[in-house]
Amino acid sequence: MNQCLFSYLNGTKIAKKKQQFCNILVSFATLRNIPLASTLASMLASKNTGFLLVSSDSCPSEWSLLQWEKRGICKRNLLNLQANLQAPLRNALIYCKMPQVFIMANTRFFLDERGSKAGSPCVLKVAIAHKQKTAYLSLSAKLLPSQWDNAKMRVVNHPDQMLLNVYVSGIKQQVDTLLLELARDGKLDSMTAAQIKAHCELALNPEKAAAERKKNLFVTRFLKFAESKRASTKRIYMETYKRMKEYAGARLDDLSFEDITKEWIIGFDTYMEPQSPSRNARNIHLRNIRAVFNEALDDEITSFYPFRRLKIKNEATRKRNLKVDDFRTFINFPCEKHAQQYLDMFKLMFMLLGINAIDLCNLKEIDHDGRINFHRAKTNRLYSIKVEPEALEIINKYRGENWLLNILDRYADYKDYTKRMNRALKKIGPVKRVGLGGKKIYEPLFPDISTYWARHTWATIAASLDIPRDTIAHALGHGNNTVTDIYIDFDERKVDEANRKVLDWVLYGKR
Repeated sequence: MNQCLFSYLNGTKIAKKKQQFCNILVSFATLRNIPLASTLASMLASKNTGFLLVSSDSCPSEWSLLQWEKRGICKRNLLNLQANLQAPLRNALIYCKMPQVFIMANTRFFLDERGSKAGSPCVLKVAIAHKQKTAYLSLSAKLLPSQWDNAKMRVVNHPDQMLLNVYVSGIKQQVDTLLLELARDGKLDSMTAAQIKAHCELALNPEKAAAERKKNLFVTRFLKFAESKRASTKRIYMETYKRMKEYAGARLDDLSFEDITKEWIIGFDTYMEPQSPSRNARNIHLRNIRAVFNEALDDEITSFYPFRRLKIKNEATRKRNLKVDDFRTFINFPCEKHAQQYLDMFKLMFMLLGINAIDLCNLKEIDHDGRINFHRAKTNRLYSIKVEPEALEIINKYRGENWLLNILDRYADYKDYTKRMNRALKKIGPVKRVGLGGKKIYEPLFPDISTYWARHTWATIAASLDIPRDTIAHALGHGNNTVTDIYIDFDERKVDEANRKVLDWVLYGKR
């Protein structure tokens, strides 16, 4: 029967692919303990069709003729071919599919001389080429370049060359068989070269592959990604990790990227809702998960991406800014004595282009040219602000010993101070007492106000004065770090003039 098969193949036009593919199928039969005489395979040269022939006694049930017919295979072509085969083959089941299903992933040996010193042994690898990408599977064999015949793909001039040739050919045979199984199961087409390599490593070396798999589990990659961020950003990622741990429990540590499905993410979002009613607050955690997926895609750790069908949309929020008349009323309101320092700092934030609380607290000094220069905590970008006389007056009132301002001389950290400041700002307004020395009743002017309103208000007033958007964006530190931003040294004078124009309008009514 075997002779009959090869006699039939010799009459086809399949050329080099014929023998290569038959060898794979023979390997498959041998490794699966199927008698060689009962496994028949060929690839017929055709623009549209390749044929896979397997005898009925070794054919897996899922490879039924009916299944191939459901996939649109031409039954007439199958029957014609079967009728023309010699008698011993007529009882064979015949299967038909596009040729690239079987030939879409190729393997070859590769002696990796990269990074090796001259005269040093190099690692022999199996190169797995798939979809124009190549992944390299390292073998337990090191050879000198003179000990490897690349044309014949054999070990030569080595004391153990016979043993090594048996070893490497056996590995390649196993890899080719694994590729065939992936093709048979319809999995190969959706996999990357890196994923095929990982699949082969798992089959060939389960212990090593298990360790590698643990390294690429979702939570391992998530924590590694968080560790690469600045301290402030890392804190946000660790909060996301804490929320996920509460949701998934100990099982989180064993989840792969493929386990983080659209349904899992929706369930996580629903779990967070009672604690975080704000849609936008919960979106921060979803975006953190998405960022880790994006990196894993780039590193070819996974091709699974639940965010293709899951969009993260923010809800529109109420504007956090004051109209110019309201702002004037607020900063000039005769507040309680203990609240005056907080109101002064709010004014200073506004006068320094809406500087964030963390950056305000960490200012060290005013340079000799009358500017404060610092790296913004959120973006780490260098920022330079001209200190106007009105701002300097407030700074001198609250000068610190170790810092430009005395905030961190008196408070544990900027968070503690900001929390107290926001609480005080929200109470600013008329105050009544019930009875002699009784309880205070506050009638706040703006009960939702916070330190961030200084930033939004500066930008809104600047826009109302027709200051260009590019200037406002630069003043707020919203550059995109694009190539254009790198080449263009933005004229700081434009921002200085814009700030002076805003202060003149707000403080003195000058336009």
